[in-house]
Amino acid sequence: MKAIVAVVQGQDTIRLSNALRKEGIPFTTVNSTGGFLRERNSTFLMGIQEENVQAVLDVLSANCQTRGEYVSSYPSAFDPTEFYMPRPIEVQVGGASVWVVDVEYFEPL
Repeated sequence: MKAIVAVVQGQDTIRLSNALRKEGIPFTTVNSTGGFLRERNSTFLMGIQEENVQAVLDVLSANCQTRGEYVSSYPSAFDPTEFYMPRPIEVQVGGASVWVVDVEYFEPL
């Protein structure tokens, strides 16, 4: 048995939930917040038989899209006498961060 933990951007949460239900893949979600951009995420927790891991990864890949987003850049420290004009920078957001972990022991209660 494997445990799959997937952190997904908030925009992809509903689409991924619907796709997992359609495929009959059981999951639990926990709301979370990203550290860098402080945006809403969802953490998906799944207990899967080893032979079904690739099917779950395929569903994740098909429903979690990477996209560009612009954020303001601010220097960590600058001289107060200097004028600083922040310029937006593009960062990649979305997709999914996925961990597949061996389950040593499982007991349904």
